[in-house]
Amino acid sequence: MPIAIGMVFQTLYYLVDLYFVGQIGEAAIAGLGSAGNIQFLVMSLTQILGVGTMALIAQASGRQDRGDANLIFNQSLLFAAVCAVVTLVGGYAFTGVYMRALGADAETTAAGIEYLTWFVPGLALQFALVSMGSALRGTGIVKPTMIVQVSTVLLNAVLAPVMIAGWLTGRPFGVAGAGISSTISIGVGVLMMLVYFVWLERFVTFEKGLLRPRLDAWKRILSIGLPPGAVFALMFVYIAVIYWAIRDFGAAAQAGYGVGTRVMQAIFLPAMAVAFATAPLAGQNFGAGSFDRVRLTFRTSIVYGSAIMFLLTLFCQWRPDVLIGAFTDDPEAIGVGSEFLRIISWNFVATGVIFTCSSMFQGLGNTVPALLSASSRLLTFCLPAIWLATLGGFELRHLWYLSVATVGLQMALSLWLLAIEYRRRLVLAP
Repeated sequence: MPIAIGMVFQTLYYLVDLYFVGQIGEAAIAGLGSAGNIQFLVMSLTQILGVGTMALIAQASGRQDRGDANLIFNQSLLFAAVCAVVTLVGGYAFTGVYMRALGADAETTAAGIEYLTWFVPGLALQFALVSMGSALRGTGIVKPTMIVQVSTVLLNAVLAPVMIAGWLTGRPFGVAGAGISSTISIGVGVLMMLVYFVWLERFVTFEKGLLRPRLDAWKRILSIGLPPGAVFALMFVYIAVIYWAIRDFGAAAQAGYGVGTRVMQAIFLPAMAVAFATAPLAGQNFGAGSFDRVRLTFRTSIVYGSAIMFLLTLFCQWRPDVLIGAFTDDPEAIGVGSEFLRIISWNFVATGVIFTCSSMFQGLGNTVPALLSASSRLLTFCLPAIWLATLGGFELRHLWYLSVATVGLQMALSLWLLAIEYRRRLVLAP
């Protein structure tokens, strides 16, 4: 529950910005949506850092090895600093190229560039939050991270109308204001986490002697973190392909899809929270040699996650227009977003199963199967999507149906790979 609450508030970053930007027009929404896809590229790096840190600290916690946990935590902080620099340099170097490739028109492209100019520093600051939050999650502590997330989102909710719409000041910054308010809020969150670690945390702590680069520790983090990082890079590719495929349908279509994906991400939060809780529990029990509890963790997560996603599927079949209409009043955008949610919701349960399998791979310390599962959609979705977009009579719904089918195939592959991993790594189970 604390993970779910924290993730809900984290997603409100994007929903609050989306609401106020939606008052500007469809080009602003389309620009924010296509620019926001950069988040998945950055998340590929945060996943490398976060998953590697969480899994190794969870296993060390299960072994009661505080020394190794502390080593991994401090090396994770160094890794975060390197990633932050890479994000700043890469973000400002390639923002223009990216938006000009995907923007439906000049106005959409300009809005996306304006947003990213101010949001890139916030993206860089996220690495510090991920490093500290993942270390706590590995030890089974999640409430401090939740409190920080709630606090920063509330701050963002206060700043967004001031910066975007010019409330109180009379000086609206438009799309740039969304980036400014998010960056300030993330910066405050980093300061709050630093205070917690300095004054309250005792199991993993800052140690100056451990802040020198240790390549062996970096290799361990990367060996676990690289595959899930690549998974998020692939998500960036999938969404970029969709934006490219639908750009000829105009800014309204990109705006509808952009709102639909943000709403879908919010809908996924309960199942993602269950999956996020699965990884440290599986990792701690695996480190302690309690293999029967590893299996029990998976079964319980599958039941809870699937039940939640089934209920959310029913709601999206009933009134998806209510969810889309909360962020835009453009009829065409609402139509595109509603059709997207109604069709794509048929893969919600399968998506929840994929989340849970990926978390189990993290807990077991081998994330390569999750990458293999995600990579399968390069063949089953991306290539057919590019081909469909070149055909006469191509419609948006063709992409949505293709996505549903390919997610089902990915779920089957994930379950098969997990069964293989069970046979390999739980060999001492009773």
